[in-house]
Amino acid sequence: MSEQFGTVEGVDWLSPSMVRVTFGGPGLDSFVPTEFTDQYVNALFVPEGASYVAPFDPDAARGLDPELRPRGRRYTIRAWDPERRRVTIDFVAHGDVGFAGRWAQRAKVGDTLQLAGPSGGYRPDPGADAYLFVGDESALPAIAASLEVLRPDIPCTVVALVDSPEHEIELPTGDSMSVSWCHRRGAADSATMLVDVVRALDWPVGAVDVFVHGEAHEVRAVRRFLLAERGVSREESSISPYWRRDHDDEAWRAVKRDWIVAQAADV
Repeated sequence: MSEQFGTVEGVDWLSPSMVRVTFGGPGLDSFVPTEFTDQYVNALFVPEGASYVAPFDPDAARGLDPELRPRGRRYTIRAWDPERRRVTIDFVAHGDVGFAGRWAQRAKVGDTLQLAGPSGGYRPDPGADAYLFVGDESALPAIAASLEVLRPDIPCTVVALVDSPEHEIELPTGDSMSVSWCHRRGAADSATMLVDVVRALDWPVGAVDVFVHGEAHEVRAVRRFLLAERGVSREESSISPYWRRDHDDEAWRAVKRDWIVAQAADV
């Protein structure tokens, strides 16, 4: 991954839990986008008390005491503006929790953030007969970017989980698109909402391009249903957890590899 840094040029709250930060400046002169709609960068957040700011030498920073080293977090690029050379990232921020969430909530014009990448792995199959996108807030940037490249006449279904109606965000729309919003607040068991809604869908005819990302338990349940009961091909779908309930980023990274192996063995 190549190294660059962005300078904050705009901060906009899309919902009570999602803030959009737009980056520009000469630090993005070397930025080369991928073809993927789930392309992401590894953002390097400087911990409080550190004496350096972006741009910095990542190798030198990794040689500092552990509490002063930059914390890397993967974030999906919501949009890339090739004319203005601007990167837009939508951050999920639930209170003053986590390095990324705290940074995004306090971000202001002129701040800088080191970025490594981009990389990615998914772009909607233009030959598909229908599309299904399933995820929570963490997946919405990739879902929204994917919706923008779809043909308007191909059926598309989005199932999205957020805290409550005020946490819904605007998504690209089309005549052949349907969006089902699920809300955790007030739900008897929000952990099963995504798979329950997906199970109740009228399954489209033909080849269905599937994208499912979000919380590990929820993604695993949806994956199990789609592969075992709907016959979705694991090779022709993009299904992966971004995070895990009751785990911070470091704890999730420590167990993610084993989780993926166990998930693959389900079906």
